[in-house]
Amino acid sequence: MSLINNRNGQQLAVYSFGDAAQPAIIFSNSLGTDHGMWQAQVAAFAQDYFVICYDTRGHGKSVVTENCTLTDLANDVVDVLDHFKVEKAHFCGISMGGITGLQLGLSAPQRFLSITIANSAAKIGQEAAWLARADAVEAQGLADIVSTTHTRWFSDKFDYIHDAVAQQTIQSLSVTPPKGYAASCRALANADLRDQIAQIQVPCLALCGGLDPVTTVADGEFMQASMPNCEIAVVDASHLSNIEVPQQFNQVFAEFVAKY
Repeated sequence: MSLINNRNGQQLAVYSFGDAAQPAIIFSNSLGTDHGMWQAQVAAFAQDYFVICYDTRGHGKSVVTENCTLTDLANDVVDVLDHFKVEKAHFCGISMGGITGLQLGLSAPQRFLSITIANSAAKIGQEAAWLARADAVEAQGLADIVSTTHTRWFSDKFDYIHDAVAQQTIQSLSVTPPKGYAASCRALANADLRDQIAQIQVPCLALCGGLDPVTTVADGEFMQASMPNCEIAVVDASHLSNIEVPQQFNQVFAEFVAKY
C-alpha cells in the first residue's frame, strides 16, 4: 500500500499488483467497501495485467472529505493513474465505482482503453433517499446498514456467511467512516448522467447482475441503448457480482478487455 496525494493534496491509499510494463487495469470499489473487495479479480488478472486498486475517498485508508462530487471521485482515478505513470488503462468500477467510470468516459476519455460499468447505472437511486441516508449515518453510524446489507449485496442463493471475501467486505462496511460514507451518499444524490452518456465514445461494458435489486438489468439496457459503443452482459448474481460469482464475472470481463 502507498499513500499518494491527489490534485488537492488529499491522501489516497493505492495498491498495485503485477508488472507495470503490462497493460493496466484499475478497479474502483462500491459504496461502503474498500480495495479488498477485488481480491478475486487481482488473483485472476495480475499475471497478465498491471492491476491497480485504491480505496475511494472516505473509505478504507483514504482521506475522509466533508463534501465530494462525482467529478471529484473521477478526478481521483486520473490522479492515481498519473501517480503510476499510466497513460491509458482499462477501468472497472462497481456500483458507485461504475458511475464513476461513466463520469470518466465524459471527462477523461483519452485515459481509457475500455470502461466496465458493473452493477451500476447512469443514475443510482433517488436524491431524497440518498440525502436521508447520509443524515442518518452521520447521526447514528452504520450499524443499521451493516445489519441488513447482505440482503442488497448478495442473492439468497449465495452462502455469504462462508465466503471469506464477502465477510471481509461486510467488515469493511462496518469500519467505513460515517462521514466518508455520508459524503459519498451526497455525491450519488447529485449524480445523474442519463442525458450525457450518449457522448461517451470509449468502449464500454454494462456488466449487470440478473438478481440485482439496486441497479437492475434495465439500468444496463438503458446504458447500452444510450451509448454508441456499449455492450451488455448479465451474470447470475445480485449487487456485488464480482464477489458472488467471481469466475463468471472474471470470464466476462476478461473477454471484453481482450478486445482492446
